[in-house]
Amino acid sequence: MIKIEFINANLLAKTKTEVLTELVNTLIQGGLKLNASLIVEILQQRENLGSTGIGDGVAIPHGKTSAIDDLIVAFGRSAEGIDYDSSDGKPVHLFFLLLAPENSAGQHLKVLAKISKMLKVANFRKTLLKAKSTGDLYKIIIDQDNTCIPY
Repeated sequence: MIKIEFINANLLAKTKTEVLTELVNTLIQGGLKLNASLIVEILQQRENLGSTGIGDGVAIPHGKTSAIDDLIVAFGRSAEGIDYDSSDGKPVHLFFLLLAPENSAGQHLKVLAKISKMLKVANFRKTLLKAKSTGDLYKIIIDQDNTCIPY
């Protein structure tokens, strides 16, 4: 579901656009060959339809692009929190970014549903916030992914 290279434990962004840019840059630094400005634009277009801030300090920005062949998941954590126009009006600290190939509707929706289900577990969110390292975050995410009943 996620690679350790696609985790940013210390997002520095202060705005929605900055966090999207920082998450996309995390993917690029992790080895993906992407046009950062194009991917950020795709994500912003999705945000313009309605915020992907789902409450409880969580956002799941997502979009589709022909630039990739497989689903990609990234994770970022902001200690300070970011005003993300969330449904509950609270700052967002935990971000799961999902990029999907243009023609992956079914798979894309299943992964979104699974991430959403994982994030409904309050202890999972708390553990992500307290994790000390990128390695710890990766293990926490993988463990939760393995114990969560799919969709």
